[in-house]
Amino acid sequence: MVENIGSKLAACLRFGIASLVILGAGIQSVMAQAPMPAGPIKILVGFPPGGGTDVLARTLAEKLKDQLGTTVIVENRAGAGGQIAAQVLKTGPTDGSLLFLSHDHTISILPQVVKNPGFDPAQDFVPVAGFASFVNALAVSGGTPAKSVNEYVAWVRNQGVSKGTVGVPAPASVPEFLVKLIGQKYALDLQSAPYRGSAPLIGDMLGNQIGAGVASVPDFIENHKAGKLRVVAVLGNRRQAVLPDVPTFAELGLAGFEDVPYYGLFAKAGTPKATIDRLAEAISKVLVLPDVRERMTAMGVTVEYMTPEQLGAREQAYTQTWTRIIRASGFQAQ
Repeated sequence: MVENIGSKLAACLRFGIASLVILGAGIQSVMAQAPMPAGPIKILVGFPPGGGTDVLARTLAEKLKDQLGTTVIVENRAGAGGQIAAQVLKTGPTDGSLLFLSHDHTISILPQVVKNPGFDPAQDFVPVAGFASFVNALAVSGGTPAKSVNEYVAWVRNQGVSKGTVGVPAPASVPEFLVKLIGQKYALDLQSAPYRGSAPLIGDMLGNQIGAGVASVPDFIENHKAGKLRVVAVLGNRRQAVLPDVPTFAELGLAGFEDVPYYGLFAKAGTPKATIDRLAEAISKVLVLPDVRERMTAMGVTVEYMTPEQLGAREQAYTQTWTRIIRASGFQAQ
C-alpha cells in the first residue's frame, strides 16, 4: 500500500515537472514565433553620422542582428532636430521593420516648441525599449583659454562686450534653454547658434570657429579625452564617472536640471505587442554584453534598460518636467 502511494506520488511529480518543462518551452516558442519582419530592420537616426546618437545606434545594430537573426541597418535622416526621422517613422510600416532611435529632444521637447511638428509621440509612436541615460555639458574649444566655467565667463567678458556665441545641436532644444539660463546667471549676453546635430557643431569647435558648445557628454567625451576641447560643467545630480574632475551645474549654483535625459527606441503605433516584446527582449540581451556596456560607458552614457512600459513612463515624466520649464521661460512655439 505504501509502495503504491509512493509510486503514484512519483508519477505525479514526474507529470508536474514534465508539464512545467512543456510550459516553459511553450513560452519560449511563443516568443520565438512573435511576428517579425521578413526583411531587414532599419533604425532611423535623426542626426548626421558621427555624433553620439549615431554611434549608439550602430553599436546596438551590430549586436541586434545576432539576437534577431536578421540584418539591422542604421539610416540617418538628419535635420530639424530629429523631426524628419520622426515623420518617416509615422508613415512607416507596423511590422517592426522600422524603428526610431531617439533621445529626449525629438520625443519630449520638440513637440512643445514647434507648432506643427508633423507627429504626435503619444498617438503615432509606441515605446520599444530604453537603453541609456546621459547628461548634457558645457564645453569650450581648444582655442579658448578657459579651463572652468568661471574662466569662460571671464574670457567672454574680456572680449569687451559681455557677449558670446554658444553652439547647440538643434534649435529650441534643452542645450539652447541651458545657454539662456547660463547667460542669466552670469549676466552675459550669450547667443545660441543652432546646428544640424552635434557632429557639425563639434567640427566647428575643433576648428575654433566657435568658442563653446552645449551638447551631450557622449558627443564631447572623445575630443575631451584627446585634449582637443574641454568639458567644464555637466548637468545631472552627480559628477560623471568618465569626467570625475568636472563639476555639475548644481555645484556651481545652477539648479533645476537634475532630471537627466534618456535614449530609447520607438516603433509606429499599431505594431503588434508580441513584436514589441520580442524587440525589447533582444535589446535587453544586447545590453548585458560586456563589450557593449564597456563601449557605451566609455562614451559617457549610463546603460539603463527600460521595458516598453518603463520607457513610456520615463518619457511622460520628462515631458512634464520640461513643459513647466519651457512655459516658465516664456518661450513661444514656432
